[in-house]
Amino acid sequence: MTESDLRAAVARELPGVRADLERLVRIPGIAFEGFDHTQVERSAEAVAELLRGCGLDVDIVRAGGQPAVIGRKAAPPGAPTVMLYAHHDVQPVGDRALWESDPFEPVERDGRLYGRGAADDKAGIMAHVAALRAFGDRLPVGVVLFIEGEEEYGSDSLERLLAEHRDKLASDVIVIADSTNWDVGVPALTTSLRGIVNCFVEVRTLNHAVHSGMFGGAVPDALTTLVRLLATLHDDAGNVAVEGLVGKEEASVDYPEDRFRAEAGLVEGATLIGTGRITDRLWTKPALAVLGIDAPATAEAPNALVPAAKAKLSVRLAPGDDPKRAYAVLSDHLRKHAPWGAQVTVTFEHDGAPCVIDATGPVCDAARSAFRTAWDGTDPVDIGVGGSIPFIATFQEMFPQASILVTGVEDPHARAHGPNESLHLGEFARVCLAEALLLSRVAAAARG
Repeated sequence: MTESDLRAAVARELPGVRADLERLVRIPGIAFEGFDHTQVERSAEAVAELLRGCGLDVDIVRAGGQPAVIGRKAAPPGAPTVMLYAHHDVQPVGDRALWESDPFEPVERDGRLYGRGAADDKAGIMAHVAALRAFGDRLPVGVVLFIEGEEEYGSDSLERLLAEHRDKLASDVIVIADSTNWDVGVPALTTSLRGIVNCFVEVRTLNHAVHSGMFGGAVPDALTTLVRLLATLHDDAGNVAVEGLVGKEEASVDYPEDRFRAEAGLVEGATLIGTGRITDRLWTKPALAVLGIDAPATAEAPNALVPAAKAKLSVRLAPGDDPKRAYAVLSDHLRKHAPWGAQVTVTFEHDGAPCVIDATGPVCDAARSAFRTAWDGTDPVDIGVGGSIPFIATFQEMFPQASILVTGVEDPHARAHGPNESLHLGEFARVCLAEALLLSRVAAAARG
């Protein structure tokens, strides 16, 4: 198909693609514990139906976790096979009062489609479907669609799934549609991602709660102790102060501070933390956040010294770091800095490796060309991402000969994982066209 044919075909398919995206958004498929996992099953079935409609052979598979969907169509003679990855599970919605509309009832406002999963990552699924529908029975490459069902919950069963279905998934090119673009109107290829270590730290100073008047002033309460311990994790400038974590200053572009402040939603007067270029702080240096604290609610807190307090910590690891070693140095730091002799217990939750992706060669050239065309001549930017997609390292290990492309449908205003998540519909149309062009140009590159 010519470029003009593909443009017309994608434009023709977009209304149906959007309608199917809205149907997917209405399914609250959350893989976290405590949620209704029949909705994840329902989500997998809906994805399987979409892939069957594209003429693929489809299986719903699992390896002890949530259901994934594999769809396959053989390559024409001499053509490469491309794996198209996305995930159908979504994050919990959090406080519904912070949403301007029902998170599972998609609604358009100002050119954006709002709803949980509208951007992350059900639009990734539908970008794949849009490309397949545009080609119809003239697909120039073989495809394997791998749509995971527990990415947001840590991909616990992914490695087993890949091992069990390795032959089905073997591909020459892997396109992972779970990242972001540099800005509205500026496409991007993601070339590095930070890793992650999540853990819990608990401090104990008392065997039981005691009267704050009778004992306060001599006995340390656990909350004050925990706060002092958490304060040791950063220096006065806000840099991570855990000795031994890897950090570099090598980002290829910078992020204008005024744009960054606006996109992050910083309140007036709040300053940025850390030193160096913003992109280094986001992409190539570690970050450490306190995600939550177990403590009495203020409305119910008695006048008593709290005996134990617990916090959840998340460390984003710079490319080149090792999650197991990073957890060890963090645990060591927390124990060494325990205030007032408090008992400190550190408990591992989960981790994921950072990764660097080689963005050179004919496949990446084909991707950049496709993006440039879809964005009307705008060159794509190579970016790092501060977030983590740990399974990319798993793909690199299991399919070492495959070229990996990390693309996405999000933009800096998408608010993935937060309230009022949304998808820019104009950018989504470009993403769908770019993927169709990419498949065509990968096939052409293979023909030489």
